[in-house]
Amino acid sequence: MSDTPPPSPGIVYWHRDLPPVDADVVDEHVVEATSGRVQGTLLHRDELWDRCYEELMQAARDRIEQEVARLGGDYAHVLDESIDSKHDDAKGEAWLHGRFSYVLYRKASERPERG
Repeated sequence: MSDTPPPSPGIVYWHRDLPPVDADVVDEHVVEATSGRVQGTLLHRDELWDRCYEELMQAARDRIEQEVARLGGDYAHVLDESIDSKHDDAKGEAWLHGRFSYVLYRKASERPERG
């Protein structure tokens, strides 16, 4: 399991990966995402955890990209994430839930040259 998911070229930047230096900060936002549900518990089941983690990170990446487009931005820099396991005892299912905070950026506006 890696610390950061594969990059989304030019849109989502994770933790230490930085957006273009000349991008303008717009605002900070939060998205939540979940993995698919699996039978049983995630404790001591590396394969199920890995599968849920990969699904969660893909869902988070997709959600952030959707929000960047919806908010009229160009880039997102994920600053923080919180991932918890969830379970439904009645159905015998488990899944992962994540909360991701990010900064929204826009491409730098054309600045007039000083003369």
